[in-house]
Amino acid sequence: MAKLHEYQGKALLAQFGIPIPRGGVAASAGEARTLAAEIGGPVVIKAQAWVTGRAGMGAIRFADDPAAAGDAAAAILGMTIGHFPVEQVMVEERLDIAQEFYAGVIIDDQSRAPVMIFSSLGGSGVEVIAREHPDRVARQAIDIRLGLRDFEARELVRRTGLHGDLLLKLGGFLPKLYDAARHYDARAAEINPLVLTADGRLMAADCRFTIDDYAVFRHPELEISFARELDRPPTPLEKIAWDVERGDYRGTFFFIQMEQDFASGEGVVGFHGAGGGGSMMSMDALQAHGLRIANFVDTSGNPPASKVYRAARIILSQPGIDGYFASGSGVASQEQFHSARALVKAFMEEPLAVPAVIRLGGNAEEQAIATLRRAQPELPVPVEAYGKDDSPDFCAARLRDLIAEGSAAPGATSGYARRNPQEPYSFETITGGTVTYDYARCRDCESKACITSCVPQILSLDGDVPVLNITRDAAKRGGCIECLACEVECYFEGNKGGYVDLPIAGLDAYRAQQEKVTHGDPH
Repeated sequence: MAKLHEYQGKALLAQFGIPIPRGGVAASAGEARTLAAEIGGPVVIKAQAWVTGRAGMGAIRFADDPAAAGDAAAAILGMTIGHFPVEQVMVEERLDIAQEFYAGVIIDDQSRAPVMIFSSLGGSGVEVIAREHPDRVARQAIDIRLGLRDFEARELVRRTGLHGDLLLKLGGFLPKLYDAARHYDARAAEINPLVLTADGRLMAADCRFTIDDYAVFRHPELEISFARELDRPPTPLEKIAWDVERGDYRGTFFFIQMEQDFASGEGVVGFHGAGGGGSMMSMDALQAHGLRIANFVDTSGNPPASKVYRAARIILSQPGIDGYFASGSGVASQEQFHSARALVKAFMEEPLAVPAVIRLGGNAEEQAIATLRRAQPELPVPVEAYGKDDSPDFCAARLRDLIAEGSAAPGATSGYARRNPQEPYSFETITGGTVTYDYARCRDCESKACITSCVPQILSLDGDVPVLNITRDAAKRGGCIECLACEVECYFEGNKGGYVDLPIAGLDAYRAQQEKVTHGDPH
C-alpha cells in the first residue's frame, strides 16, 4: 500500500465535501508562522510522518500566536519519529471539540467488500474501542454497485447509540467518506477523530489514507513515488525495485532490504523467493544454517522472465553478499523455464561472482533445471539447480557449504556481452526493452532456436532470418512477452545472434555510487 500524509488525505476529503480545519503544510518555521498568521487564532502544529501516537512523542504541539507556532514547528522539524525524519508540519486552526467519533472505510478480505466502520467514540484506536466498548462500534459491508446509501449510513450510526439531529448529520457525512475512498482506490480511509465542534460543525480533525499499490497508476495526481508500506524511508535500491513493479503489472515483484552495511565474509546472502509461504519456509532454512538474509524478494503470480531478470540484477546489486538463494513454494503453475532463463541471463551478464543455489519447483521444472545447469560452464562460480523434491533445508545447506568452500570469484569478468550487430533487426517491448537480432549471425544459424522457443510464437522465418509475424506496435503493446528465449536459447542452441536489452532505471547510477563508496569516495 501507499500511505498518504495527513495533509494529503485531508485534501482528498475536501474534494468530496468533507469539512477540514483551516490550515496548510509547512516545511520551515517561517512558513509555519505565516500560516498561523493567516489563520488568525490558536493553532495546532502536527508532524507529518507515517506513524501513530504523535502526541506522545512531542510531535503535536499547540500555539496561541504566530511566533509560538514558528517555535513549535522548529522544534518538530528535524525530529525522527519511528524511523522517519520529519520534513513537514501541518498548521491548522485549533478546534473547540465537543465530541469525538471514528469513521473508516477498509477493504475487508473476509467480507470481500469494502466495510464502513463507525464508532460513537473516537480518538483512540478503533480496535481498543471495539474491545472496551463493543456496543459503540458498528460495521456495514458495502455493495460496490450501489455505494453506501444514506439510510444505511443512518442505521449504522443508530446502532452505536446516537439519535436525533446528530444521527442525520453523520448519516449524510459517511457516504462522502466512502465516495472519497472508492474514487482513490483506498485500501483504508480513516477519520480519527471525526469531531463535533462546540458550534455544531462536523470536522475531520485527523485522517489516514492508504492507496492500493495496484491502483497507483490510475492516480498520477497523487504523485506517489513509492507504493510500499515500510517502517522507515525506502532505500535507493528499494525505489529502483518499485519503479520496475510500477511499470509492469504482470505478476508481482516485491523487494525489501533487511540488512545493510555488511561486508563479504559475514554469511549474508541475497534471497529470491516465489510465493509467500514457500519463501518464509526457505528463509527459515537459511537462518537455521547460520546464514543471514540481505533482502526479501518475491516474484510470483506468473511474472514474465523480464521481471525475474530485473529482480535478480537488483538482488546482485547489494555489495557484500556471499551467495544467492532462490527458492519458493515448489508448486508454481507457471512454466519454471521462464525464471531459469531470466536467472541465466542475469548471472551471465553480471557475471555472477558468488555461489548460487536455485530451487525451482512447478511446471516444467526439469527443463528449468536443465537450463540452469547448461549455463554452468559459462559461469565462474557454482550454480546448483534443484526441484520441488529437494527440500529448502537441503538447498540451504548446499549454499552454506559452497560459501564455506570459498567458491566466490570476486572481480570475475564475463565474455557474455552484447555484440555490435552487423545487420540489426530490432523491435521494442512493453517495458521499454529492445529485442535485436544480428542477421549476419542468423543466416548461419542451423537450429533457428529463436523461432522454435518463442513462447508467444510471434516470430517467423523470412528466408534464413527471423521476423515478426505481428506488427512492431503489437509487439510493443505486449505481443512480445519478454520470455528471453530468443536470447538465451539462441546463445546456447543457436549462433548467438539474439539479444534482449532490458534497462533498469537508476541501477547503473546506484552501482557506480556504491563503487565509489567501496573505494572510499562517499561523493
